Amino acid sequence: MTRPSLNSETSADGVYLRVSGDLLTQTLSSVEQSFAAYKPDDSNLIIDLSGIQALDTSGAWVVADLAHRAKLAGAEVRFQGALPAYSDLIETVTRNIPEDPESEDTSRSFADWIESLGKRTAGGWKDTLSMLEFLGMTLHRLMRTLMMPRRLRGAALVSQMEETGFRAIPIVALMGFLIGVVLAFQGATQLKQFGAEIFVVELISISVLRELGILLTAIIVAGRSGSAFTASIGSMKVQEEIDAMRTLGLDPIEVLVIPRVMALLVMLPILGFIANMAALIGGGLMSWIDLGVSPGMFATRLKENTGIWQFAIGMIKAPFFALVIGVIACWQALQVKGSAQSVGQRTTASVVQSIFMVIALDALFSIFFSVMGV
Repeated sequence: MTRPSLNSETSADGVYLRVSGDLLTQTLSSVEQSFAAYKPDDSNLIIDLSGIQALDTSGAWVVADLAHRAKLAGAEVRFQGALPAYSDLIETVTRNIPEDPESEDTSRSFADWIESLGKRTAGGWKDTLSMLEFLGMTLHRLMRTLMMPRRLRGAALVSQMEETGFRAIPIVALMGFLIGVVLAFQGATQLKQFGAEIFVVELISISVLRELGILLTAIIVAGRSGSAFTASIGSMKVQEEIDAMRTLGLDPIEVLVIPRVMALLVMLPILGFIANMAALIGGGLMSWIDLGVSPGMFATRLKENTGIWQFAIGMIKAPFFALVIGVIACWQALQVKGSAQSVGQRTTASVVQSIFMVIALDALFSIFFSVMGV
């Protein structure tokens, strides 16, 4: 194996660079520094490859990189004496050399902005259609499972109910209690100005039972359970476990999605109820401490001035929130594209989209019930 060498001569026609020897991965260490140290200028560069006895991809990259740097310096580069196979290899490597970031034109015209906006809009529309299709398939499998309970995977359902519901009770209860405390404290501060402290009971009960209790519970579930759904199913997608399920004749939606969605449909109303009770306890405790409203008076006004519909409205929203969170989380998981980075990106997108859709859906419910006079 002949050690490669690099010799340069300057003539009237430019710089004459002669490369010889075996330009292979095993021998590049002897000339790698010479190639890297060569500083091309705007003089014409002639690279003579007639002395090369062997060339592989690494050697071709060294030659191509040198020619690329010379072109960036303004020189005209010409190869001579190379065998056809070597010329083809160097040309292939040259085409795949990434562009110099400093030489890229970062300025964008208005037309480029419009094009980018159009691509994002088209992509968003495709994602919306895909998600609606996934929603339809999920509802179909869900109704089929309800009509044929033997298809339900009971162990998976119980496991998901434990993960999404039972283990979320402490954080949901704490959140509800603190929300009740904050509402009572802030409400008392404002109502004291008008001598209407007693109405803090209605403020807490209506705002918690009708809106805040189930809304904040859904947001916590979206961040806690929705992200877990996306990460777990997405990891299975990366490891090709979902493809293996399809090969075995198993439906991934029925096996993976339905137990998670049903667990949310069952547990989210329960968690919402717990959050409501914790918020009322926190609000009642703060009202007693700050305003002197006894627990008996708090319970009496709660019973007399808060209708059952205030509680029912919050519970009506719960299944819809659960369906939105479960469908978005599982759909995002199935969009993972074979890398751990994709799993992280889809998990983030799942949480953001779920929280946004929960808030938007809550706004639509508020408008609907207001129009209906409820």
